[in-house]
Amino acid sequence: FRFKDSLAEELQSADLVISHAGAGSCLETLEKGKPLIVVINDKLMDNHQLELARQLHRDGYVLYCNCSTLVETLQSMDLSALKPFPPGQPEKFASFLDKVFGLQ
Repeated sequence: FRFKDSLAEELQSADLVISHAGAGSCLETLEKGKPLIVVINDKLMDNHQLELARQLHRDGYVLYCNCSTLVETLQSMDLSALKPFPPGQPEKFASFLDKVFGLQ
């Protein structure tokens, strides 16, 4: 897709998602419980996508590669080794903010 307001429908029906390593794309896919291969763009400033992809991989949530190794990654992937991503806990963040701003 070049641009679409939401990929929720496509994510819901996907068996596997291959995406760039943007934080929003990664988190949205992982929160839907879909296996994810992130393809880093190592040409981006300070290579921040690589840092996120490596950490999510170390934690066992995603596979990652670059464009030149995507086919190899697809051929050797073991999606059963990926761990489910834990659900978010927005109430903890809201409570923290309440304390910081003296609302609690």
